[in-house]
Order: sequence, then structure tokens, then C-alpha cells
Amino acid sequence: MTDFSGPLAEFDRALSKAETAGAAFDALFALTRVTVGVKLFTFMRVDMANELACRSYTSHPEAYPVSGTKPITYDAWFNQVHGEKKMFVANTLTDISQVFPDYELIGQLGCGSVINLPVVLEDTLVGTVNLLHEEHYYTPERIALAEALLPVPAKATYLVSHSQERPALSA
Repeated sequence: MTDFSGPLAEFDRALSKAETAGAAFDALFALTRVTVGVKLFTFMRVDMANELACRSYTSHPEAYPVSGTKPITYDAWFNQVHGEKKMFVANTLTDISQVFPDYELIGQLGCGSVINLPVVLEDTLVGTVNLLHEEHYYTPERIALAEALLPVPAKATYLVSHSQERPALSA
């Protein structure tokens, strides 16, 4: 088994120093890049009360900017990721095209596989970590690694990035 104590320790250090949401997500992106591997990394925050999703972080701001909201679409992807709270994986651009209307842009960025990892707190989906890479990159081993390694750091990142205030430390 691969030892990820170094990358996890680095993630922990970076997250503990994060003073902005962007810095918190930078830490998660770095952890993902050195462990599972990723070409395009985004985080979508979910607001089910208002049925909206919002991109909170992106590794490619030119192609996928952090801005605005989009309505939640109720489809098979939604049922799997939101309803069942299970990862979605597609390993070809053809498979991605069945789910994501921006598949052509995904392909132009050299990506053809995706993992959407649900981030769940209090049994509620609060967001998704989205990893994209070249076709067939997300092998069963990498999928298992993402599922085992990333959920807790993703939750910690979400919580740090959305904290409204930091409690004062008492002596």
C-alpha cells in the first residue's frame, strides 16, 4: 500500500494556514493532484433549499470560472450523486457527453474521464469534488483511492472554506 502520510501532512499544514476559501481549496487540489491525479479540478457547492449549484473553486478559471449559479437538474446523475450519495465515474468522453452538456469543452481541455465525489455533512449533500483527466485515467485503483482518501479532506476543506468566523483562541 502506498504511504500518503506526506501528502496528507502537507494538506493538513496548508489547510490549517488557509485564510481564504481559495487557499483551502488549493490545499485539496494539491492533495488530489499528487495522490489520485487530476488535470481539471472543481468544487461545486450545492444549495438544495434553492435548487442551485455554484462553482466555488476551479483549477481552470478561464474555461470554468467561479461565478453565478445554475439550477439543479434532476436526472440519473443527480439520483446517484445527490440521492444515493455515491461517486459518479465516467472514463470516456462519449460517456461524459451523456451527462454533461459541456463535454466538448471538457475534451478540448484534454480530459475524457471524470470522478464526481459527493461531499456529505449531516447526511446532506453540500457539494461535489470534480476530478477530470484524460480518457481511461480513472482506473479501478484510482477510483478506490479517491473514495478512500478524499472524503474527509473534502469535508474539512468545505468547512474551512465556508466558515463565517474563526473563534478567538483563549490563553
